[in-house]
Amino acid sequence: MKKILFLFILISLQACQKKQQVDLIVRNAKVYTVDGKFNIAKGFAVNNGRIIEVADAEELQLKYKGKEVYDAKGRTVYPGFIDAHAHFYGLGLQLQKVDLTNTKSYDEVVERIVKFQEKNQVSFITGRGWDQNDWEDKNFPTKDTLDKLFPNTPIAVTRIDGHALLVNQKALDLAGITPNTKVEGGEIELKDGKLTGILIDNPMSLVHTIIPEPSKEEAINGLLEAQKIAFNLGLTTIDDAGLRKDAIMLIDSLQKSGDLKMRMYAMVENEEEDVDYFLNKGIMKTDRLHVRSVKVYADGALGSRGAALKKPYSDKKKHFGAMVIGIDEFKKLAAKISNTEYQMNTHAIGDSANVVVLKTYDSVLKGKTDMRWRVEHAQIIGKDDFKYFSGNIIPSVQPTHATSDMYWAKDRLGKKRLKNAYAYKKLLDQSGKIALGTDFPIEKVSPFLTFYAAVARQDVHQFPKDGFQKENALSREETLRGMTIWAAYANFEEQEKGSIEKGKLADFIVLDQDLMKVEAKLIPKTKVIATFVGGEKVH
Repeated sequence: MKKILFLFILISLQACQKKQQVDLIVRNAKVYTVDGKFNIAKGFAVNNGRIIEVADAEELQLKYKGKEVYDAKGRTVYPGFIDAHAHFYGLGLQLQKVDLTNTKSYDEVVERIVKFQEKNQVSFITGRGWDQNDWEDKNFPTKDTLDKLFPNTPIAVTRIDGHALLVNQKALDLAGITPNTKVEGGEIELKDGKLTGILIDNPMSLVHTIIPEPSKEEAINGLLEAQKIAFNLGLTTIDDAGLRKDAIMLIDSLQKSGDLKMRMYAMVENEEEDVDYFLNKGIMKTDRLHVRSVKVYADGALGSRGAALKKPYSDKKKHFGAMVIGIDEFKKLAAKISNTEYQMNTHAIGDSANVVVLKTYDSVLKGKTDMRWRVEHAQIIGKDDFKYFSGNIIPSVQPTHATSDMYWAKDRLGKKRLKNAYAYKKLLDQSGKIALGTDFPIEKVSPFLTFYAAVARQDVHQFPKDGFQKENALSREETLRGMTIWAAYANFEEQEKGSIEKGKLADFIVLDQDLMKVEAKLIPKTKVIATFVGGEKVH
């Protein structure tokens, strides 16, 4: 009765007033606003790229006249998803290289390289995606077959995690790598005193320096192709975890020209000249680009046994992995960044690397508030080290890592250490917020796989039956917040995005099913009906 009376009064008032013209009205929707109370609305009005009111359709219709009206036909609407940790530019470049993901043997890797070269005839073969953990023979491959097939063409193909490289002899020669070459923070693998072609972590840079840079045309095409994939999957902001200055400036120019509509939170790669440039410049902020963080690597990856552990690997005695940055260098860099408005976002996988990062953060941030420094991955944490997470130190994790790694992580860590790995609920309880991402192209781009892995702790085959360490599953509301408002918070952007509220950017998506209600196993099959950025339909 009260609502009817309210509408009658509103109609009477509106009869004397002209309706306000707006760019867009969204109606007939089930809108998960992800505001503080997790309210559900039926529609909202958009003008000049921002939401001006969230209300029922009747109220909107009485107050506004839309240049465009979007009828959601009862479907669910969510804030645009934010991928808190990905490699957008890397995905774009990878699309132009040999794809080695989902290979089931080294023979298949070789076969794909051969087919790629037959078609493309490049002077330096590069690619990414192989994972020996998916093969029957789980040992690292060697370069012998590539040497025979490609004696005069250098090859460098990266492991799925980006922390190991398989190269042939031609590439080794061009890089000046011999059995006597020494590089700290990684490994140049030898067998019987001879190079196998496997480089882990820091030694990879010797080969990276001889790989030809992509042309500007290749870089632009890659970014636009990556954007198409991301929009189709409902991503409206992507945190690119490590970009050089030139790439950031190219992204900025494409956004200003209107070609690149994706919003980006760019982490500056830890190269001294680039870091100094941006720290001296200060925060760089446009409508679509935000630069205010530095991406640092503390250690390698678990899959390639490069993660730095407190105790030896369970499946490789006396091997602890390695820090890829010196501890004194890391502390000095942290102190330097702490005196600026920039955020420090550090890749840390192993428990040894994580405790170094956490203690350093805790030390340099003492007395400072609202710094929001991030631990990227926060994968294996010592049971006594969770206490360091707080509003000042935020975990940024990728739920599909847990469901991808569960097949072999126990072999690397043993049962006891595994209990404190991929511990997302425990991290959330300690920090109060958790930012969620994919780490694509290491994992697939789909945020629906992120959502599913977070709540079900299973892969797409519903394995394991009861979920992998299900006590660390997140609720659906926590997961949605981690992909929207908490991810925005981790970017210092919660006042402008991450929820559907008055005054915020009109970044939102329309889905074919309700993620909060649908049977868990159906979540990965979710389709995006439409993606809007700033009120503009981009998919």
